[in-house]
Amino acid sequence: MMKKLKHMILSFLGLMLIWVLLTSWDLQEIYAGLIVSALIVLLSLGMEPVLGDVKLTPKALVFGLWYIFVFLKELLVSNLDVARRVVNPKLPIKPGIVKVKTTLHSNIGKTILANSITLTPGTLTVDIKDEYLYIHWIEIKHDDLEGATKDIVQKFEKYLEVIFG
Repeated sequence: MMKKLKHMILSFLGLMLIWVLLTSWDLQEIYAGLIVSALIVLLSLGMEPVLGDVKLTPKALVFGLWYIFVFLKELLVSNLDVARRVVNPKLPIKPGIVKVKTTLHSNIGKTILANSITLTPGTLTVDIKDEYLYIHWIEIKHDDLEGATKDIVQKFEKYLEVIFG
């Protein structure tokens, strides 16, 4: 019951935040956002709670903010790497699919990890099976599970572990 309540509150607050960011600060817009957000939350009551795995601790909030910076840094670095390969076609590429392992247990944590990997150029999450992710990598630097996991997953995972468990 607490997980469902937490999910409802987080969903409502998240929807309201998105509403306010996409509209104006006009009072009528805020009232409309309150109504729409409440309706969406009420209509989703029968669904599996997705946001129930989010930890609402000060440490998780700090790690969430820090995760944004880590992701943006990785996004910049990988964009520059792919751009460098496009500009200089003589640079080697060794594309392929690697198997990596995650220690995350929650589905939302695994989903955010997979999306973070996919959003950074040069990597694309192809599949998730239990604790394994299959990643298409523009240049395979490690054929072994541990090396690929260290290069691709661990930079994101340590933050997501605190946020989602």
